[in-house]
Amino acid sequence: MFVKSLMIPKHRCHVIHGEDTVEKALELLEEAKVDGLPVLENDLYIGAITRYGIYFHYFTQEMPKETFLKTVKVKEIAAHQDKILEGEEIFEKTLVKLKSFPLLAVVDEKKRFLGIVTRYDVIEQFQSAFGTLRPGIRIAFTAIESEGRLARLANIIQSFHESVISLVTFDETDKLVRRIVLKIEKTDNLDKFITKLEQHGFRILDIHKD
Repeated sequence: MFVKSLMIPKHRCHVIHGEDTVEKALELLEEAKVDGLPVLENDLYIGAITRYGIYFHYFTQEMPKETFLKTVKVKEIAAHQDKILEGEEIFEKTLVKLKSFPLLAVVDEKKRFLGIVTRYDVIEQFQSAFGTLRPGIRIAFTAIESEGRLARLANIIQSFHESVISLVTFDETDKLVRRIVLKIEKTDNLDKFITKLEQHGFRILDIHKD
């Protein structure tokens, strides 16, 4: 999945203009109930502003509160000007970029604002990938890295007519063993299914029923 699939388009975004005051930014953040706002000049993205950024700048200067709120312009304290996306990135890579900031802007080659990707939306996609939003049986196991191992797993799943909710794999540190997390719908054949996995060399680590 690409970032553009998760993007909230410009016409649905709450934005603020660079010439607006910090006071207006706080009002809009509260009104919209969002963690951050893209800052625009015309259609160009020039950064983003958050409550934390506003508070940080206020407490690191000596300007009176009212003066700060009513005279400082948003563009003067906007951040993340260069932390942008173009829409063709794979969404998994955005999570690290969003670790310390609630949103990333998506822009075109001229930095014209197209929309945003939020931390919330990316986390939601990871929840979907892991099947956390659907009830079922989560089975964690390991497998020796070898050709055809996942095909063998697929054959076992098919032979038991299991309905797969999610399947995620991880590399172990020694690179010879792969950790696999499989989530299936609840079944009456669970014990037989587990036995079959073990017979084919899959080592069960954990079974959890949601």
